[in-house]
Formats: sequence, C-alpha cells, structure tokens
Amino acid sequence: MPGSWTPATLLRRASRGQCANVRFGDLVALVEALGFRLRRVAGSPHIYAHPHLDELVNLQEVNGQAKPYQVRQVTRIALRYALPLRSRR
Repeated sequence: MPGSWTPATLLRRASRGQCANVRFGDLVALVEALGFRLRRVAGSPHIYAHPHLDELVNLQEVNGQAKPYQVRQVTRIALRYALPLRSRR
C-alpha cells in the first residue's frame, strides 16, 4: 500500500486514472482541501458539502481505503468546477 499522499498528489494521480488503493484519510484531506466541509456522518457514509456547489460528496471507508468510484467522483467535480486546492487552516 502506498504511503500517505498530499491532496495535490492524489488529485494529479486520480486525474490520470489511478483511483485504486487510496487511503480514506487521503481522500478526506483532498475533499477538505477542495473546500468541502463535513455536513454529517450517517452511519458509515461521511457526507460533505461545498459552500458554492449543489453537489454533495458521499464517502465511505472500507478497511481504511476509499472506494475507487468515489475517488473518481471527487476528481471529476474538482476538474469540472476548477476547484482550487486550499491549505489546511
């Protein structure tokens, strides 16, 4: 399993189609760096909302990993809306 990736590295790799074997924490860091904020945790799913978008992001952890289709979904949203990566505060 790869080490922890920065949001920029994960976004770059995912935009090239490398969406498997992504740690859940790395995907959460990417989503938050894109400006999404945790709205609620409903059992296993973590629901994230962006203050300027109507789309929600639903993330689920499976054995410490993010689901590949959710990595693709986040990547498509980031590219579609040209969302900038923000530093953690």
